[in-house]
Amino acid sequence: MVESAKDTTVTSSEQPRGSVRLINMAEHAVYLAIAALLILTLILALVGAGKLLWDGLQDWSGTAAIFQLIDRLLFVLMLVEILNTVQASVRTRTLVCEPFLIVGLIACIRRVLVITLETSQITQPNHWQLEQMSLLWASMLELGVLGILIVILIGSIYVMRLTVGAHQAIDK
Repeated sequence: MVESAKDTTVTSSEQPRGSVRLINMAEHAVYLAIAALLILTLILALVGAGKLLWDGLQDWSGTAAIFQLIDRLLFVLMLVEILNTVQASVRTRTLVCEPFLIVGLIACIRRVLVITLETSQITQPNHWQLEQMSLLWASMLELGVLGILIVILIGSIYVMRLTVGAHQAIDK
């Protein structure tokens, strides 16, 4: 009887393999769902960018459409980088930091462009009002912080590439 009980029980070394496989399958399914949603979002953002381009072509004198189009295209670029990160995570089964730094850099540049657009209207002589001075100061402070953050992100990407290159040279 003891032997038959031994045959039907699962050993402790077999349990983690099944549960790990189940977790890996669930993780893979989540990554695929995220990728599918990102692809749909990319399609929607590209169609929106195409509409902005069409509207901009019909209004030759305005610059607002240009800034909106650049903002939308930078958003698309961010989504592409996030999708690339998901793909790399699925392929290598590790989380890579550099794509997140690139997404952060693109987001900072995108915000700088938006602030520039907003404040360019305020600083026009025919639109200037003293009440908008606090908005201008807040925008300048945010631009300063974003500038510092951009330098930090670029430095981080540079250092990461140096260390990855050094590790690859050591491995060879």
